[in-house]
Amino acid sequence: MNHEVLAIRHVHFEDLGSLELVLGERSRPVRYLDVGFARIEAPDPAAPSLMVILGGPISASDDARYPTITPLLSMIEKRIAAGLPTLGICLGAQLIARALGARVYRAPQTELGWTPLTLTDAGRASPPAKTRHSVGANMCWACNVTRKSGPTVLSRG
Repeated sequence: MNHEVLAIRHVHFEDLGSLELVLGERSRPVRYLDVGFARIEAPDPAAPSLMVILGGPISASDDARYPTITPLLSMIEKRIAAGLPTLGICLGAQLIARALGARVYRAPQTELGWTPLTLTDAGRASPPAKTRHSVGANMCWACNVTRKSGPTVLSRG
């Protein structure tokens, strides 16, 4: 395993944002894997030190329209089985939940707006919380929900 961070990006403008600065300060080079409608050549999921699956305007359960979902789920499953650090943001969190067996489905109404982002007890004890960067607001634009117990929830918002 190397120190590289693999960021799975569904749309070009949804990148790591300020997280990329934090990773850079810690000498963690970032490589983006841009995915969209076309099938992808999935890299070795065990190679990067961290895999971050970013958000995007698609549903984590829309395999028929987005052929990238199946190979991404396979990559996520392999990383989780190997106990490797994997972070999902928005759509990425839904994909991780799905890889763990959760049902992802359309919410009764879309959530849109800024909400406070708060850390859970597990989140406050996690390595990301030990950085000098603060937790603030979260822009929420979601129309899917998941139901499954098991993964550690680090934040709510």
